[in-house]
Amino acid sequence: MSKEKLASLRESGYDFDIQEIFIRAWQMYLKEPLQSSAFVMFIFSLQLLAFLYLKDFAFLQSIFLSPPLYSGFYLVANKLSLKQKVVYPDFFKGFNFYMPIFAIWLIGQVLTAFGLVLFVIPGVYLAVAYSFSVLMAIFGGFDFWTAMEESRKLITARWLKFFLFTLVIIVINVLGLLTFGLGLLVSVPISFYATYILFEDLTKDIFAE
Repeated sequence: MSKEKLASLRESGYDFDIQEIFIRAWQMYLKEPLQSSAFVMFIFSLQLLAFLYLKDFAFLQSIFLSPPLYSGFYLVANKLSLKQKVVYPDFFKGFNFYMPIFAIWLIGQVLTAFGLVLFVIPGVYLAVAYSFSVLMAIFGGFDFWTAMEESRKLITARWLKFFLFTLVIIVINVLGLLTFGLGLLVSVPISFYATYILFEDLTKDIFAE
């Protein structure tokens, strides 16, 4: 049923206001600024420790731990959207969906990298088109490949608009990096919250149950 509703959404068309999405993402961040930024610090600390003490295996951290950790922002965003109380352990609930999240991140990055190596443009297309994949798996209940395909098909309907949305995310994180990295403590949560808000706006009637 969800697939049919997603197909109907693609056929009927949709639009969104990028500026409004990021304003709402900022407002969402302000509901839990300390916990959101503290979780970014936790993730960065793990990455630093892996680099310093397990340099030869540091890449394993980014493959096996980073995907479910960063996905925790989506689950927190969902609770904030529902006006539910957020506690710090909520940020770790991405591990409840470990296998589909891991598969999506791994296979998505492989396909994107392959596209970049071959012709660049296919890689950029896939990098943007898979933006909703983890959200489709968590909130749509799809297996990893279906989640990736449903994300790709939905985003392709307005790919250029999503490309601009992705560019804004890149810019705010680059600006965060330029402030000695401190700005990333804010820009990273906002990036995930904005993606969640956009996903929810488009699919709230489809995945309401």
